[in-house]
Amino acid sequence: MLAGGAAGMLWALAVLWLPMQGPQPFIPLNLALIFAFLPAGLVMILLVGLIAFRRFSNEELMDGGVPECGTPADIDQRVLKNTVEHTLMGLLVWPFIAMSLGAVAIIALGISFGIARLVFWVGYHAFPPMRVFGFAAGYYPTLLGTIWAGWRMLT
Repeated sequence: MLAGGAAGMLWALAVLWLPMQGPQPFIPLNLALIFAFLPAGLVMILLVGLIAFRRFSNEELMDGGVPECGTPADIDQRVLKNTVEHTLMGLLVWPFIAMSLGAVAIIALGISFGIARLVFWVGYHAFPPMRVFGFAAGYYPTLLGTIWAGWRMLT
C-alpha cells in the first residue's frame, strides 16, 4: 500500500509540475474547466452504464436490491460512489487551482484524474495495489494543486 501511495504522489508531482514547464497557451479558463471535467464525466458514464447492464442481467438487482458484498456489481457501485465524491471535490477546488496555475495545468489535472479513476476501477477488481495507486493518483494532484494554488495566491 505504501508503494502505491508513494507512486501516486510522484504521479501528482509530475501532473502538476510538467504542464508548468512549457509555454502557456491562452485557453479561456471556462473552456479549460469544461475539458478538465470531461474525463470524470466519461468515467461516470461508463460506471453507470455497466451498473445498469449488471442490473438487467440480475433479477435481484433489477428490483432495486443491493449487490452482495464483494461482487463485481458491489465493487462497481463503490467505485462510482468514490468517483462522485472525488469529482465533487474537484468541482469545488479545481476552479481555484485553474485561476492560480492556469488552463494547461487544470486540463492535465482532469486527464490525469480520468486515467487514475480507470486504474482505481481496474485495480479494485483485479489487483489491490493498482487500486491504491489509482486512488492516490486521483486524490493527491487535487490536494497538492490546492496547496500550490493557495501558496501562489498568498505569496
